[in-house]
Amino acid sequence: MAHFPSLVCVLVICFSACLAGASNFSALYPPRWTESPGKFSDYRVENNKYIIDPWIYTERMGMYKILLNQTARYFERFAPDNEQNILWGLTLQNGWQYRTGRLADPTRRTNCGYASGDDLCISVNSWWADLNYFLCALPFLAAIDSGIMGVSPNEVLLLPPPTDQMKFCYDVSSCRSAFLVTMNKWNAFYKYLQSPSSNFDDLLKYLWDAHTSTLDSTEKSFEDRYSYYYKPEADFEKTWLVTVEYLAPTRFPTTLIKVHEFQEGLPPRGLLPNDTAPFISDFTSFQNFFLFALNSLYAVDKYTGSLSLTVWKTLMKSEITRKETLQVFYKFVEIFNSIPAK
Repeated sequence: MAHFPSLVCVLVICFSACLAGASNFSALYPPRWTESPGKFSDYRVENNKYIIDPWIYTERMGMYKILLNQTARYFERFAPDNEQNILWGLTLQNGWQYRTGRLADPTRRTNCGYASGDDLCISVNSWWADLNYFLCALPFLAAIDSGIMGVSPNEVLLLPPPTDQMKFCYDVSSCRSAFLVTMNKWNAFYKYLQSPSSNFDDLLKYLWDAHTSTLDSTEKSFEDRYSYYYKPEADFEKTWLVTVEYLAPTRFPTTLIKVHEFQEGLPPRGLLPNDTAPFISDFTSFQNFFLFALNSLYAVDKYTGSLSLTVWKTLMKSEITRKETLQVFYKFVEIFNSIPAK
């Protein structure tokens, strides 16, 4: 327990990027948002099924766009323009991965995802792309299964990648068969979303429960991908999984503005062999400090054998503690805003 104050300090530093506001929402949208499909009829139809290729960036982004459009009515009471839709978090993560080159083939055996080749291609060799697939496909298909998307479960089919097809599922039926517990968690989120008595804090609990379940049920299948990356990037991928485990109990609000500001501190490119935070020359001071804080969080978790996570989850069960913790995060925006960009 001697390390717990350090843990709190690290967490405050890690998540304080979520604070600043924005007035022009469209400027916060992910790359290629306007050219991505926004309704099912934008996809091709074969044998009375909408055929979606989630290994093309704009088609995967279109799945998020439809999901946001179809759930917008449930978030109208929280804020205008769908800004408080908490499914923005998944959407913006996909955009950050594309913008930073993390959806490209890390083996470089193909030109998938590179500007010199097919920059819209999403590589099945990418660790980020594979986990993101499930953070797109499962919530998307569960929304269809829940009845809020306006199409029936047998009307949508996702296309497989060129290799490793057995690692994935492609429609409501196969995903429920392979990931029943996780699909049920996503269905529970949508069921609660449609409840007239739903509140924002509990919506976040359902969302984060489904999010962490998705990662828990899929990440082991892609551990072989770590070998495709330089060590700093592979370590960051492992750090990211731990970061999500600590972020979830706080019920961090994954809204458009909050997530956009959080991402300002994330690495703007894949990490290279000599990259050591906080001394990466082409990163901003903010990005250097933020990466260093995330690495510190990972070290604390590993040192304590995840005891720190158990303690953290217990503390975050209190609504008052969660709110106070997030308020501390919010205060730290002043520190980050005072750090000059290089």
